[in-house]
Amino acid sequence: METEPIVRRLQLEQLYADYVHCLDADELERWPEFFIEDCFYRVTSAENYEAGLPLGLIYATSRNMLKDRVSALREANIYEPQRYRHLVSSLRVVGEAAAALDVEANLLVVRTMQDGGMTIFAAGRYIDRVVREREVWKFARKEVVLDSRQIDTLLAIPI
Repeated sequence: METEPIVRRLQLEQLYADYVHCLDADELERWPEFFIEDCFYRVTSAENYEAGLPLGLIYATSRNMLKDRVSALREANIYEPQRYRHLVSSLRVVGEAAAALDVEANLLVVRTMQDGGMTIFAAGRYIDRVVREREVWKFARKEVVLDSRQIDTLLAIPI
């Protein structure tokens, strides 16, 4: 039995687990390191994605842009303290080209406010391209496609 697909699957599961744990632990300074230098990151609605529209609530085309986003969150934005919990499921490899894998996964994000109130903040899917960089899987492209058009206009954190 060939073990390479199993090892690759476990590595991808670890990548996604580490990614969301970084976000949920508010370790946003580490977030850009999950991406290659010349990456693409976008949060958009399913409607915009399906129509092929480039619109994005969050849009970045490099790791440096992701770092700038974190700096803005830490230094410029003011918002009520809150906690997030990302749940990722149904991870599947949907394509393979050269040294890259196309991966999709479902996601659900629950937000807990300071008063204890909880709401579903976002539901949708990740549509990603991952590549190996120095023996570590990283995101070359991450599109967060949200199911609802009604998205919190105060969306500040990465998803």
